[in-house]
Amino acid sequence: MRLLPKNIKAELGWAPFLWLVWLSYFVFDPAVHQSSSMGRWLATLAGTCIFLPLYFLGFWLEGKQKLWSIAGLALLGTAFMRWNGGACGFFIYAAAFAGFCGDTKLAIRILLALEAAFGVAAWAFHLRPGFWIWIVFLIAAVGAMDIQYAKRIRANARLRMAHEEIEHLAKTAERERIARDLHDVLGHTLSVIILKSELASKLADKNMPRAIQEIRDVERISREALAEVRSALKGYRAAGLNAEIAQARATLETAGIKVQVSSSSQLELNAAQEGVLALVMREAVTNILRHSRATECSLWLAQANGCCTLEIADNGCGSTEVEGEGLKGMRQRVEMLGGNLQRKTSPGTTLIVTVPRTAIQPNGTK
Repeated sequence: MRLLPKNIKAELGWAPFLWLVWLSYFVFDPAVHQSSSMGRWLATLAGTCIFLPLYFLGFWLEGKQKLWSIAGLALLGTAFMRWNGGACGFFIYAAAFAGFCGDTKLAIRILLALEAAFGVAAWAFHLRPGFWIWIVFLIAAVGAMDIQYAKRIRANARLRMAHEEIEHLAKTAERERIARDLHDVLGHTLSVIILKSELASKLADKNMPRAIQEIRDVERISREALAEVRSALKGYRAAGLNAEIAQARATLETAGIKVQVSSSSQLELNAAQEGVLALVMREAVTNILRHSRATECSLWLAQANGCCTLEIADNGCGSTEVEGEGLKGMRQRVEMLGGNLQRKTSPGTTLIVTVPRTAIQPNGTK
């Protein structure tokens, strides 16, 4: 049978057993009085047997439930202090539990109640002032120290909870980032692989060299996709905006879509902006290939008035459907940089992404 809970034992070790040394004043008080009878010894033994369960029970009870142990110790001290001066120590043990009953205000009220109860008992039993004044001081000192100790324990508990919450939010954010990155990487790449595979199948009987070239492109794109998936899991980004523009042009032209690209040569983009715009372009091209049935597409990238603007427009069928996961992921990335994303669906589909040149980095710096 454990006398202390596991958390108390882990935090305090054997200290609660060492604190029982102060019980010796109560146990050996009859020995100080030469006229002590056997009845006095038996009463002291009975009081010790009552005290020990109340003392260890105080470590098991939580919050305001500790008041049962505090009240029991105070009553025990009152019952025995008339003829055993060591019983005054029971009030000190009760004061030690006061700080753990709840908030600081409740603990102070309990401490004042213990002081008042002891003062009334000391007055009623005519204890020597030189004796009970020290007990009053010890009740206040021990109670105040344990109130501060309890406050520190509660503060540490809140700090641990905050750390656990931060860790949970960080893990959730990382899972969402990986999900967005994998969606952007695999969605686009698989669409290109399907497109080139279908094209190679059609060309197999008519133009074998071109079919072989398309299959080699499928192999190359697959290897690049594997590398990008690994990079996404590690938190890195793609090759860059220029490489993504070139890849977008090649992919759209492979699908038979006429592409017009207009890009400023004096763009001032940091790594976060360039990575987000590249992923937005990739997702937009994927949506054009999957859903638009477009024959023409324009990519326009420029910087003016302290902002960088990317516009991707096609002459496809457009869509009035709600935003899918890909578009939501794009919008989240852009908004993290302090920018905005607009979507127009008539005629065709147009995405306009604007990010400020002094966008906030993902780590919170400028």
